[in-house]
Amino acid sequence: CITHQRLRTRIFPTQYAGIFPIRPERRNPGNRIVHIQGNARIAMAQNRNSGRPHDAPRALRTNPTAVLVLSDGAVFPGIGFGAATTNVGEVCFNTSMTGYQEIMTDPSYAGQIITFTFPHIGNVGANAQDHETGDAAALGMITRQLPTADANWRATSSLDSWLKDNNLPGIAGIDTRALTRRIRDGGAPTGVICHDPDGNIDTDQLVAMAQGWPGLAGMDLAIEVTSESAAPWIEGSWDFLAARHRAATPRHRVVAMDFGCKHNILRCLTDAGCDVTVVPAQTTAADILKMAPDGVFLSNGPGDPAATGSYAAGEISTLIDSGMPVFGICIGHQLMALAMGANTHKMDRGHRGANHPVKDLETGRIEITSQNHGFVVDPDTVPDDLDVTHISLFDGSIEGLRHREKPAFCVQYHPESSPGPHDSRYLFDRFTALMDERKA
Repeated sequence: CITHQRLRTRIFPTQYAGIFPIRPERRNPGNRIVHIQGNARIAMAQNRNSGRPHDAPRALRTNPTAVLVLSDGAVFPGIGFGAATTNVGEVCFNTSMTGYQEIMTDPSYAGQIITFTFPHIGNVGANAQDHETGDAAALGMITRQLPTADANWRATSSLDSWLKDNNLPGIAGIDTRALTRRIRDGGAPTGVICHDPDGNIDTDQLVAMAQGWPGLAGMDLAIEVTSESAAPWIEGSWDFLAARHRAATPRHRVVAMDFGCKHNILRCLTDAGCDVTVVPAQTTAADILKMAPDGVFLSNGPGDPAATGSYAAGEISTLIDSGMPVFGICIGHQLMALAMGANTHKMDRGHRGANHPVKDLETGRIEITSQNHGFVVDPDTVPDDLDVTHISLFDGSIEGLRHREKPAFCVQYHPESSPGPHDSRYLFDRFTALMDERKA
């Protein structure tokens, strides 16, 4: 109708043509193969919604400016944005509704290409304050729609410009719901994201690249994202009204072992009254104890904890045995478990998002948490000197541990919640309480 055509013209201008659904044929038997490019399979949805604004012109279907290629040979063509480059890694999904910049700069995402399930990506632009580390850690971005124009007072650049500045590719036009179901049902696959504005894309070469990538299991990525030397951290959390970082009076000296630490974790420690010194992942327990801290923090980070634990678990065990208060998050949680004799293993799909319910087994309290991990502590290997304190209400996996005799505890999720809810920030106060008790 005329009204519908006017709405199409106003809301979906020509630059958004090409935002189209691509559903893997494995999940949708009604799909058809529209063309073959080398030995790759390009799965496209039947055009059951002819005339709707998100349908792609046929020319774009056969001449995409970006592709996502999986190791099983599936190819998802789309529209490229961000940097014109190619990256290979594990394809995962994140269900967070906010914080795409924090997610892309979270060191825990090293080695991963992120599928964003939320449709409005790009609407707040990007800025210097929302970085979680010095350099962007993720390998690329997959979205349903092209990034929207930035419309936020804090924005200093658009998402597209920010991706180009950080040499990160993006691809739009992917049916992210179908891709998410594929990951949920079959596990996180290896994939290649390639953006070429001229459309010169060799899918056979990209499939070979995906098949040749070894995967995250056995990969120590913490050593690649850790700090190069010890350094003090002095920033508190950001005060939006005052447009500056909050100041806090330090009461405790804390050494943070950096396995890929997010800046907002360090800010939460500072807010809790900690004078923080960040040290590299390979720092020994002897060197840490020489610094005479009141407590030790084990940070988040990427990769296989067993690989990182080959050099870190023994040092953490020494710190715990010394009676030093210890608090671990994410891979820090897994490393503490390894230090005490437990094992870890890779999850099929992992936990990534800001809406994960966790139950505190001691209080019965339910916390909505922010999570980002692909490995988990094996419950059958937890030793007698550790108690399970928290579990996931999604799959029952271990979300928290506490030592029965030593002042050491850890959680799998992210209490700093950047992005995410603040239900779990009390854990930073629990850490400072342990240091107060030890001093007393």
